[in-house]
Amino acid sequence: MGKPSRVLIVGGTGYMGKRMVMASLALGHPTFVLVRPDQVASNIHKAQLVISFKQAGAHLIQGSVDDHESIVNALKQVDVVVSTIAESHILEQLKLIKAIKEVGTIKRFLPSEFGMDVDRMHHVMEPGNLLFEQKRQVRRATEAARIPYTYVSANCFAGYFLAGLAQYGRFIPPTDKVFIYGEGTRIVIWVYEDDAATYALKTVDDPKTVNKTVYIRPPKNILSQREVVEIWEKLCGKVLHKMPISEEDWLAPMEDESTSVQRKVEMAIFYHIFYRGELANFELNQSNQLEAATLYPDVEYTSVERYLSRFA
Repeated sequence: MGKPSRVLIVGGTGYMGKRMVMASLALGHPTFVLVRPDQVASNIHKAQLVISFKQAGAHLIQGSVDDHESIVNALKQVDVVVSTIAESHILEQLKLIKAIKEVGTIKRFLPSEFGMDVDRMHHVMEPGNLLFEQKRQVRRATEAARIPYTYVSANCFAGYFLAGLAQYGRFIPPTDKVFIYGEGTRIVIWVYEDDAATYALKTVDDPKTVNKTVYIRPPKNILSQREVVEIWEKLCGKVLHKMPISEEDWLAPMEDESTSVQRKVEMAIFYHIFYRGELANFELNQSNQLEAATLYPDVEYTSVERYLSRFA
């Protein structure tokens, strides 16, 4: 086994970026974090986070995808690029891809995705389809540039979905009542963000994952919303009042002009996950599809029960 690759994290101070930095360090990679000094200096949370990265052993590189010369300089110092650029700036990765192609020495690129597999979601209802279209644009640009890649599908992040039992806009579990989407029986895949980062970084030196999509599907976490609610009820010792929301009622605000575009996007994604069950309604039976827990059985992922126990 060769030396661990040098990894550059782009977007390292973001929600997933900070986890990628720590996972990269934990796996022994020389880890570099692209830092925009102007943003860090004026944001106390980012400033403290960046210092914590440095103290943990990461190397800080000043630069930005908007500054071609700086990003090229950063890329010349590493072997692998992991992007966690925010969803609102997804197409900024096209500048990153241009620089990666110019440098020509990057042996793996992980674009900023880590959710549903965008190539399976061409049918997403508007306006939720826009984000998926942009992510597909990044994929196609990566492939056209002949950059070795790994796409990571991490399904439902625990902090956003599991922590609140999938209650829209809630991030701690309720103890009295819970809204159930339809019958609540559609299968969902719940993944702790730190585990997603570990699995993603595991792929970067794995030749099996070159030009593949890796799906994170922890076996114990493939559960319906009702099953998750039952686990929480056992942990908190209470039976929650369950209030089903029909598909029609859920979609009604989509026709309301007063509903913000952002909320419509989120509601569309909820619809495809909890009413259509599109995280787990297909088998991984193609040569370019791999499953993370099978590839890396040594990773002790966080189960739904273990995650929810922190709130009990």
